[in-house]
Amino acid sequence: MRYAPLILLLVFVIYPIRLPQGTSASNEVMFTDVAKASGINFINASSSEKKYIVESMQGGAAMFDFDNDGRLDIYLVNSYTVEAALAGKPRPPAALYRNLGNGKFEDVAAKAGVADPGWAMGVSVADFDNDGDDDLYVTCFGPNKLYRNLGNGKFEDVTAKAGVGDARFSTGVAWGDYDRDGDLDLFVANYVDFKLDDLPQFGKGQLCQYRGIPVQCGPRGLPGAGDTLYRNNGDGTFTDVSKQAKVDDLKGYYGLGVMWTDFDDDGWPDIFVANDTTPNYAYRNNHDGAFTETGFALGVAVDENGNEQACMGVSIGDYDRDGRFDLVVTNFADDYNTIYRKGADGAFADVSRATKTAEASLPYLGWGVKLFDYDNDGWLDLMVVNGHVYPQVEGAFPGGMYGQRKLLYRNLRGGTFAESGSSIPALAARRVSRGAAFGDYDEDGDVDVIVNELDGAPSLLRNDSGSKAGHWIKLQLAGTKSNRNAVGARVEIKAGGLTQIDEVHAGDSYISHSDWRLHFGLGETTTVDEITVRWPSGAIEKLTKVKADQVVKIVERK
Repeated sequence: MRYAPLILLLVFVIYPIRLPQGTSASNEVMFTDVAKASGINFINASSSEKKYIVESMQGGAAMFDFDNDGRLDIYLVNSYTVEAALAGKPRPPAALYRNLGNGKFEDVAAKAGVADPGWAMGVSVADFDNDGDDDLYVTCFGPNKLYRNLGNGKFEDVTAKAGVGDARFSTGVAWGDYDRDGDLDLFVANYVDFKLDDLPQFGKGQLCQYRGIPVQCGPRGLPGAGDTLYRNNGDGTFTDVSKQAKVDDLKGYYGLGVMWTDFDDDGWPDIFVANDTTPNYAYRNNHDGAFTETGFALGVAVDENGNEQACMGVSIGDYDRDGRFDLVVTNFADDYNTIYRKGADGAFADVSRATKTAEASLPYLGWGVKLFDYDNDGWLDLMVVNGHVYPQVEGAFPGGMYGQRKLLYRNLRGGTFAESGSSIPALAARRVSRGAAFGDYDEDGDVDVIVNELDGAPSLLRNDSGSKAGHWIKLQLAGTKSNRNAVGARVEIKAGGLTQIDEVHAGDSYISHSDWRLHFGLGETTTVDEITVRWPSGAIEKLTKVKADQVVKIVERK
């Protein structure tokens, strides 16, 4: 049911700012890789040859505050190999880096009990039991793992009790309250039906060749694995409702990235699934426990020419500031990353070429992605991290690159972007990137990035905008009638004559999870005129005249 608008309890929290804030936005923003200097010595150790598709898709990352000390911590999943699995060798450990607050991190994964989730792929965060502590769900080449946060620095494996151990080849995962009962439900995208006792033969057949080069097989030629929706029963257990909800993927498409979003702005969360080499899914919430697939009707199933794309990462945001959420999907090399612009009629159009983002992306194979305002000028920019799946392409043909640089697009405000990643050394370095999570880990007012890189160390990209960037505000929402994380909340702010919107998401980018807090750049504006929050419960709250350059915590009134 919908609730009447309420006056909500507001708690304002101002975090210390280490760098002075300027009064104007600038495009002279620099990212610096500080992973090693920060004490992050993690190595994502994967097979050098990547003979099997299960060795190429992993690399999720999460930014979240697991110990509730007000600082963003980092979780990184690790890789594994078919050879090691068949030999029964130990898996390389995942890492949980606790933020010490001085620019340094320490790995507490073993102490916390989250170092060995399995043959891990991706990760998403949610307080599934609404107890005030964020829990971890890790997707794997089966079975998946749910860790309940005990609130004392440790996690408990509750997978079996909760009933969420999908045993297939799972990739993307996201949480959303689809039935609006106040607790978070779980959608898991699965990829291919891969079996260790029936391995496809490397390089054999047309579907195991790329430009005439023998490579790993798949996804085409392999059966799909189906998807799963788990309904939260509110007692620590879940029920698999995939079939009755009509989201079980009977067609067997190859699911990778997934996000919950309210496509039709009716207050009920819908689901987008990025499918590899098959049409994308857009599931409309019918309000009765079931969904209707509307990908083609909405215009997000294929590109502007009607072609299926090899879709991986997903981001949602209003890049043109027209009050409607747009969609970005990353794709394979020799194809472009797709920007779908939402029109006034609710349908989407592929505007990738019109935004001048398509051409720059063609040589690259995109994974983690986010629309975010890196320079705090009030307009959403775009980052895409890249890396090929086939090591065999390196030098095999002109432009053949296994490790690839990152793309950074600055929003030019007229519906177009300019790409500048090659001019920033930390982004220009060639890496084999996968998951990317976004958040202000050093609390200086600009958004940083953690990237899980295959075959080596991660990149912690500190945003060194300092006094060159504009003002900002971050909103930290906490639900009471709604789920505690406020997943699905829609926020609109008005400042300096500009209206901005955002949603709270639990799972984004490529198989990763970014900071809960909604970050808005404000440019030269020092006061937000109005903030409107529409909670998942339907309650609406308005705030006026809120000062910039602070983190504002908003608690839903009981």
